[in-house]
Amino acid sequence: MKRNKYTGLFYLTPWLIGICFFVIYPFLMSFYYSFTNYSLLDEPAFIGFDNYIRMFTNDPTFWVSLKATIKFVIFTVPLKLIFALFIAYIMNFKLKGIGFFRTAYYIPSILGANVAIAVLWQFLFKSDGLINMALNMVGMDSIGWFSSPNGAMFTIVLLRIWQFGSAMVIFLNALSEIPQELYEASSIDGASKFRQFFSVTLPQLTPIIFFNLILQLVQAFQEFDGPFLVTGGGPMKSTYLLPMYIYESAFKNFDMGYSGALSWVLFVMIMIFTTILFKTSSKWVFYADGGK
Repeated sequence: MKRNKYTGLFYLTPWLIGICFFVIYPFLMSFYYSFTNYSLLDEPAFIGFDNYIRMFTNDPTFWVSLKATIKFVIFTVPLKLIFALFIAYIMNFKLKGIGFFRTAYYIPSILGANVAIAVLWQFLFKSDGLINMALNMVGMDSIGWFSSPNGAMFTIVLLRIWQFGSAMVIFLNALSEIPQELYEASSIDGASKFRQFFSVTLPQLTPIIFFNLILQLVQAFQEFDGPFLVTGGGPMKSTYLLPMYIYESAFKNFDMGYSGALSWVLFVMIMIFTTILFKTSSKWVFYADGGK
């Protein structure tokens, strides 16, 4: 038994080394740098809370970026969960060729928001793109998707929702685990499909909805690729999310101390939202074993 224990530790060693050097060390150092004036070229100089004071009292870009980030999270998280659940519910039916459709719907999550997808998105939403051509065909005026703040936010929100595959797969697996006896019993009581969805399916899915909610919330706060590649944070910084501001502070302005402070504010925000969700979960999440 003792030998087996050390064998397991041996196999875990590469993972432990990796998490120490690539996660824990940068995590702690970013906290230290957030209290310094550090430009990569010089030694860090300790300045106390100056970076945080500057952020909250003398940096309008931070407030614009914070507003854009919260707006992005509020729109993307619920819409993505609703859309993923809707598609998973349809995919759960035993239809012909359902395996192909499940794979097809998952592909956007694999592609993510890379350069090719950014080019595709710009081709769709540019002034003479496919979306405006379709609007013109039905007699509607073109929309300046990338020239108006709301239009630009809509495009990156849509790009985020389009990557619903991973959430859909989790919902799909959870739907297949719901006992059929519950549906049979509700059918005997005369419940319609609509009533079954809200009285059987949704309560049974609440632990998975909660899991997906936390996952999508954290990912939405960390969104970088979509706005960086598609809108560049514009127009008028309406899609300039906090991760973009952190990146540009660190690697364009070489202000590593201020970038560290921004990172920690983002981390605290995620912690606050996550804590609120955990604290309120007992009110709406149903566990078959009572959550024990």
